[in-house]
Amino acid sequence: MSKKSLILAAIFVFVAGAYSYAQQQPQIAVVGSNSGSVDSQGIRHYLLGPGDVLDVRVFGQPDLSSIVEIDAEGNVSSLPFLEKPISAQCRTEKDVQKDVATAYAKYIKNPQVSVQIKERKSRQPATIFGAVRAPMQVTMMREVRLHELITKAQGWTERASGTIEIMHTEPQMCPADGGVFQNAALSEKGSFGIAIYKITDLKAGKEEADPLIWPGDIVRVTEGDPVYITGSVTTPRELVIRDKLTLKLAIAMAGGPSRMANTKEVHILRQKEGGQEELKINYDAIRKGTAPDVELKPFDVIEVGDAGLFSNKGMTDLFKGIVRGTAGVVTQRGIIY
Repeated sequence: MSKKSLILAAIFVFVAGAYSYAQQQPQIAVVGSNSGSVDSQGIRHYLLGPGDVLDVRVFGQPDLSSIVEIDAEGNVSSLPFLEKPISAQCRTEKDVQKDVATAYAKYIKNPQVSVQIKERKSRQPATIFGAVRAPMQVTMMREVRLHELITKAQGWTERASGTIEIMHTEPQMCPADGGVFQNAALSEKGSFGIAIYKITDLKAGKEEADPLIWPGDIVRVTEGDPVYITGSVTTPRELVIRDKLTLKLAIAMAGGPSRMANTKEVHILRQKEGGQEELKINYDAIRKGTAPDVELKPFDVIEVGDAGLFSNKGMTDLFKGIVRGTAGVVTQRGIIY
């Protein structure tokens, strides 16, 4: 398969995943501001765009008052007696108001004009999905950063791998110079518009890891690949690989080896082309620092076996258990209340 085909396939998978989650979450959350409208492009006042609806009123002239929608070219072109369209895209309603008053001044002496935004429809919702608790589409009525979008989605889950991918689906309508996203380092995937950020950097409060979200963005909190730990551990379980997961850490996360575990020979079943390979690891040597820890791979199965009742370790642990149990009984019987 050619490089171009691989890139197109990756884009298809990314967008298909976003579409699937969006279909499961038909409701659209709105991030707004009680202190007034703020443009989602990072400019202080809301800037108009195609699809926004304006309520234009000329006082004392009801025939000239109307509800108009900004057309695809970003103009107001359907007002009565308007000789030429009025540019509205990337301008405020106050800017448009002044131009409307100027246009009608040819017919009316000192026209009093009011222009107000009736509907904001020029911004496409952003979509967030993946390892979040509430995948959704979010319509933004003000400037929104990544951490707010994740909070709206109720945070990431325990399956989060540690990275967040952001894909632009459309250019900024009213771009501002110096945006955080433009300065972000892109990965190899950056050739088709995906930037990758680390959750650890976002939690640390690093500005470069908390970019502004553009309308139409697709945000995916990536899920980590699983590994499985079974056998003589306190809590056999599935674990998720984040930045890095080693055998020593995995066993610790499973509560540690049980008393009868054979820690001199831990088995790792690893997936590879054409089947599996089995690795035998001396966990005791890793704990003592005489052998390097083993980095786990996706879908590894770690099996901690039993030492066996009649092995040296088994007999020693059994004897220790008997002594502890007997000591407990004697101590309890010897207490004077």
